[in-house]
Amino acid sequence: FCLVDFLSLFRQVRERLKQQVVEMKEKFPGFRPGLAILQVGNRDDSNLYINMKLKAAAEIGISANHIKLPNTATEADVLKCIASLNGDPAVHGFIVQLPLDSDKPINTERITNAVAPEKDVDGLSSINAGKLSRGDLGDCFIPCTPKGCMELIRQTGIQVAGKRAVVVGRSKIVGAPMHDLLLWNHATVTTCHSKTSTLAEEVGKADILVVAAGKAEMVKGEWIKPGAIVIDCGINHVPDSTKASGKRVVGDVAYNTAKEKASYITPVPGGVGPMTVAMLMQSTVESAQRFLEKFQPGKWNIQYTQLTLKVPVPSDIEISQSCIPKPIDQLAKEVGLLPDEVELFGQTKAKVHLSTLKRLKNQPDGKYVVVTGITPTPLGEGKSTTTIGLVQALGAHLHQNVFACVRQPSQGPTFGIKGGAAGGGYCQVTPMEEFNLHLTGDIHAVTAANNLVAAAIDARIFHELTQTDQALYNRLVPSVNGVRKFSDIQIRRLQKLGISKTDPTSLTKEEVNLFVRLDIDPGTITWQRVLDTNDRFLRKITIGQSPTEKGFSRTAQFDITVSSEIMAVLALSDGLDDMKKRLGRMVVASSKRGEPITTDDLGVTGALAVVMKDAIKPNLMQTLEGTPVFVHAGPFANIAHGNSSVLADKIALKLVGKEGFVVTEAGFGADIGMEKFFNIKCRYSGLRPHVVVLVATVRALKMHGGGPTVTAGVPLPKEYVEENLQLLAKGCSNLNKQIQNARIFGVPVIVAVNAFKTDTKAELALVVQMAKEAGAFDAVECTHWAEGGKGAVALAQAVQRASQTPSNFRFLYNVELPVVDKIRLIAQQIYGARDIELLPEAQEKVTLYTKQGFGNLPICMAKTHLSLSHDPEQKGAPTGFILPIRDIRASVGAGFLYPLVGTMTTMPGLPTRPCFYDIDLDPVSGEVNGLF
Repeated sequence: FCLVDFLSLFRQVRERLKQQVVEMKEKFPGFRPGLAILQVGNRDDSNLYINMKLKAAAEIGISANHIKLPNTATEADVLKCIASLNGDPAVHGFIVQLPLDSDKPINTERITNAVAPEKDVDGLSSINAGKLSRGDLGDCFIPCTPKGCMELIRQTGIQVAGKRAVVVGRSKIVGAPMHDLLLWNHATVTTCHSKTSTLAEEVGKADILVVAAGKAEMVKGEWIKPGAIVIDCGINHVPDSTKASGKRVVGDVAYNTAKEKASYITPVPGGVGPMTVAMLMQSTVESAQRFLEKFQPGKWNIQYTQLTLKVPVPSDIEISQSCIPKPIDQLAKEVGLLPDEVELFGQTKAKVHLSTLKRLKNQPDGKYVVVTGITPTPLGEGKSTTTIGLVQALGAHLHQNVFACVRQPSQGPTFGIKGGAAGGGYCQVTPMEEFNLHLTGDIHAVTAANNLVAAAIDARIFHELTQTDQALYNRLVPSVNGVRKFSDIQIRRLQKLGISKTDPTSLTKEEVNLFVRLDIDPGTITWQRVLDTNDRFLRKITIGQSPTEKGFSRTAQFDITVSSEIMAVLALSDGLDDMKKRLGRMVVASSKRGEPITTDDLGVTGALAVVMKDAIKPNLMQTLEGTPVFVHAGPFANIAHGNSSVLADKIALKLVGKEGFVVTEAGFGADIGMEKFFNIKCRYSGLRPHVVVLVATVRALKMHGGGPTVTAGVPLPKEYVEENLQLLAKGCSNLNKQIQNARIFGVPVIVAVNAFKTDTKAELALVVQMAKEAGAFDAVECTHWAEGGKGAVALAQAVQRASQTPSNFRFLYNVELPVVDKIRLIAQQIYGARDIELLPEAQEKVTLYTKQGFGNLPICMAKTHLSLSHDPEQKGAPTGFILPIRDIRASVGAGFLYPLVGTMTTMPGLPTRPCFYDIDLDPVSGEVNGLF
């Protein structure tokens, strides 16, 4: 007889697999086949087998991950873990270690069938078993032990085809698949088992005998046909007093007598076992190879949506409702999100968990592009439309990984004068009615959190006015079951006051007074209530008029929700912990001693974090052409920084990978949104932009050249619909200035000339020419509104070229400069002012905020978006003016000071004919009708 040289075969398989892994890494740098082993419980035998598999994987170069659930895990726990591994693109092979060692009842078949068939390298799922039984050997995974047995049989040199094979055992793991495998290798196969009455007779006919019955030495040597090949898969323990353990391991075949008749036989232990492990590694490598055939690492396997363009272009909502978006969970999978990282809100929107950022922390960032614009007309110049058109071009037409990151619109302008902000024409976020309305409730969460702070301020003033120190203390630190205890936030308050005590009974009367009295000066309150509706009659109100408020009333106001500092905090936070700290730092007023009063002093920080815990997760949607969009946060672009969230950008940059693109939009013109994007958002995020896309229109440039006023809802004057190159050339002064503004920050500029049907070829060519002469890297005519991504392909190609050039990004100012110097730098270098003038109230605030320690915050200028100056009537590129600073306010939690330039309102009003006149709901279909 001969022992099958399994050790030599195992080494050959291992070396072959190692070489295959090396070749994969050379072809796809950074790629490694991934194996996941899921274990439930802590069985010693399972731990031994898993360690063998982990060791083999490491030797071959496979990245192996051992996931261990406790023996208290339920079936639902196991299925949740399997779903996560099924969706992980880094896992190519995945096994569930059996048996499942759980205290809870678990259906093993349901568990093995939950493993994705394309990752089921154990071959135990019903789908893989079915394919094997049908003979689809090239399209399934074969259980590792039968697969190893076949390798051992081939090692003997025997021709399997035409031979008689007998399989003793019918388990799903070995016996049944072994039968199928031999059958489809053209052997004549008989399956026997412990109940076979003629077992010895059947065994005696076998040229090839595979035994997997699980019964010690069940098959006797004298039964075996002379010269047969014997593969013994059994592992059994029998008593043996000569062994230290009192037992020895034997197979299912009586080895000592069988070896006298067999031509080849596998030993036990050490025969089939190592080959089973080797075949698991081989299946994992095969799975990785199949993955690479379908998916190019770093490239999404994404299905784009084909547009059906119509002329004339229908209304935005007609276009949106005519396009059927992909299920959002499909899009999430396409861009590399795992199932447990996605929280679905219906079929078209989802929240993405922040754990995604932790998982992808070692992934290189993609290219970072910001879309801004020249100083606009009141109609807007199409920044959102261009943002969406650009990503549709990069994705659906140039096949690049690309994400758009945009702000969530307020319902104020949606129902007011502007309408929605989903883009327009064939470049939209869809469904637009979902985008423009509640989305996932983030703005409502900001409203609730903001108004909780407002309620806490007035309640605290009221209680301090109507109670003694001791009464306040008894209520703030109540005795529960005879025990008083400070909460965590109260401990922070004590530490801020310099009181190191933690025993509530040990405070002196003076310390109690300091602790319970915030002594808020009502005249210094800067925190207002908010509402996400345009309501001009809430701009100034009187609160506290009920008799129950005992005469405490004051003048206050409502702002629109997106102007709340909490919205700016949401947009600038880089995680839950950072958001909570920012929420706690928000200054709401000053005390009568001139000290800043924060939300942490009010004791409301933790509650705010709880209200905002879901709002911090970015919202996933898609464009009309099926490219992904993050919609997250919506801070005003005047008293706040006007950009979508840092977190959305960071997650998107990881998901697109090194060669991909993230396109985000900055509110208003480049002098406002772009400047704040660079000096505030990039300063806090640490991200560095690669390209600026500056949107310009012939219409706006004619206005800057001296054209008549443009008014929403009124037909355009003839100057805007007839060719006028002289007016246009004069207005390009604004374009030139905004190009220079972008170049100040060291980032290449692409001018996107958003073409309207009234523009002539000569006018568009003139803008392109003058943009290049002003220093733009390139200037491109765009027709994306009418053509979708196809109309922005030239823009996308220009962005690709610009992103390859060095970016020498730099900030405009050092935050350590005095407040006045920072304001002056922005006014002179970005706006073109000769100097600034601080009115008395603003000068007082400079002194106050510097004294309070806020002087080193960035500056967020609050001025009109309709002019580079403070005067909305001054068009073009005015110079030599003095910029008046009326007041300065602090958003300490968000992290900036915002000087007020001229007059403005933080609560817009409704026009004579608001947008809501055109909005309606079909009661039969449930569809939204009307204009957005």
